[in-house]
Amino acid sequence: MGSPNTTFRRLREEEWKMSRREAAEFLVKKSVEYGEPVNCVTRTIATWEDGTTACPSLPYQRLLHKVTGLSVAQLGFTPSQPRPRGRKPTEGDDDDMRRRTALKGTGAALLTAGVGSGQLNGPALGHDHLQRLVEAERTLLEQDRDHGSADLGRHAASALHTAHQWLGQGRYSEAMERQLHTATGNLSVAAGWLALDSGRPHDARSLYTEALANARQADNAALEAHVFGCLSLLAHATGRPREAVTTAQAAQRLAAPLGSPRWLSLLAMREARGWALQGDRALTERALVHAHHLYAQGPHDADPAWLAFYVPGELAGLESLCRADLGQHDRAGAGAEQAVMLFADGHPRNRALYTADIALHHTRKAHPDLDAATDAAHRALAHLTDVRSERLLRSLHTVTRTLQPHARSRTVSAYLDSYHAATASA
Repeated sequence: MGSPNTTFRRLREEEWKMSRREAAEFLVKKSVEYGEPVNCVTRTIATWEDGTTACPSLPYQRLLHKVTGLSVAQLGFTPSQPRPRGRKPTEGDDDDMRRRTALKGTGAALLTAGVGSGQLNGPALGHDHLQRLVEAERTLLEQDRDHGSADLGRHAASALHTAHQWLGQGRYSEAMERQLHTATGNLSVAAGWLALDSGRPHDARSLYTEALANARQADNAALEAHVFGCLSLLAHATGRPREAVTTAQAAQRLAAPLGSPRWLSLLAMREARGWALQGDRALTERALVHAHHLYAQGPHDADPAWLAFYVPGELAGLESLCRADLGQHDRAGAGAEQAVMLFADGHPRNRALYTADIALHHTRKAHPDLDAATDAAHRALAHLTDVRSERLLRSLHTVTRTLQPHARSRTVSAYLDSYHAATASA
């Protein structure tokens, strides 16, 4: 962790006269006005001021400059180092280079201080070790959000291996033990999500079960609620709608005292998906209304950092999935279009997935709209250059299979050719 950024904190407190939550909401509003929406939450401001984030990403840098007229250095941040002289990579090479660097750091940052095999009296563990686990989880989730889950699984496994070594062989206080179990549980949740997104539900269930054990060893209701919410998602993905509902309801009971309406909104949406998969329109609608009501209460300081993905675009997209499960493909298509529009340039992995969904919804209507379907399918294909997600590939395969009976259509035939060319090397 770097040094606290007192310059930016003074700006927020003395010039803006805002709390962290107010500052986050202010920046989101400004980003929309400037036409480059960002997902700024209370936790974002906290990481800037506490020094966890040395320098905001480029969209935030541009936003802060427009709002304040100051450079990142003048705002107290440490600017990123310029690229060394030499061949200038193409844009695609540059993206791949940044991704490989981040992925390498995910596992290596942990393994450089790993515990030797068979070592019975390991190192004394403290805040630095705990922070490495937290940082590994954060990096995995950020890379998944921006580029997809492909290639991340082995890095998650390396990080978890080190965490287990530390817990099993390290020396630590009782308080530190609870924090290590919490961090390891959160890392297991992240690894479980990567497994689920990559089409490995059995691995996901094992990792979620492990995370649940860590939550109970740490006596951490928030982590336990998180795991039950993930188990609801897993149940839906594997065709167990009743379990999807009961685990979402269990998660809501655990999360209710924690003070995060947005989190409860997400869990209500998970419950809605379980009801939708059972074909119960009335209970689906009730859960959807509840989810929107909770979301409208806005961000709170109690929102967990991992909830940053749950932006308005995701809210719209999740509802569109419920509509699709109910067979309401016109409404599902409109909802997925709204989701993509609300994401703007952020959250590329989810934006790509919902774009593929748009194509599916148009092909599954009572009267398929092939032009709209192939337009969305082409847009989804374009994301393969920067999103490496097994789920996206599966979605595109499903889109292609659904369009295949219409291959005589010129627009469909053109898409099929593009699909085979794009996925030959994917």
